[in-house]
Amino acid sequence: MRVIGPGGEQLGILPVDQALGRARDADLDLVEVAPNERPPVCRIMDFGKYKYEKNKKSHQATHHPKIKEIRLRPKTGDHDIEFKIKQAKGFLEHKDKVIVTVIFRGRELAHIDEGKKVMDKVVAELLEFGKLEGSIQNQGKRMMCTLMPK
Repeated sequence: MRVIGPGGEQLGILPVDQALGRARDADLDLVEVAPNERPPVCRIMDFGKYKYEKNKKSHQATHHPKIKEIRLRPKTGDHDIEFKIKQAKGFLEHKDKVIVTVIFRGRELAHIDEGKKVMDKVVAELLEFGKLEGSIQNQGKRMMCTLMPK
C-alpha cells in the first residue's frame, strides 16, 4: 500500500505491518484514505482529529435560512432608513429572508402614502440583492412585504 506520512510527505509503497509500525512509532493511526486505488492509499494521522475536522466542515456547509425583520415608521429619518437597508442587504447576502414592515401609529394612519414612499424606497434599494415574494400588503396598522435572496 502507498503510505503518506503525518506531514503529507510520500513514504512510498510499504507492507501493512511496516506502515502500522511507523504509525505506532509516531503515536498516530494508519487510515485508509483511498481504498479503490491501486495500490490503496493510507495516511498516518490522528483519526479522532480527522473525524472532528470533517464533522466541523459539514456543519459549516449547511446554512438554514432564517427570517429577519426590518421595522420602519413613516417618520423614520433618511440616515436610519439607509442603515436598515444596509442591514437587510447583509441578511440577503447571507441567504436569509427579510420582512420589511412599516408600522403606523395614531394619526399616521391618515398618511398611508408616506409609509408607501418609505416602503418603495427600501424595496427599490434591495431588489438588486433579493426578489420580492408576493406584493406589498396592508394589514391594519402595518404595511409588509417579504424579500427572498436571489
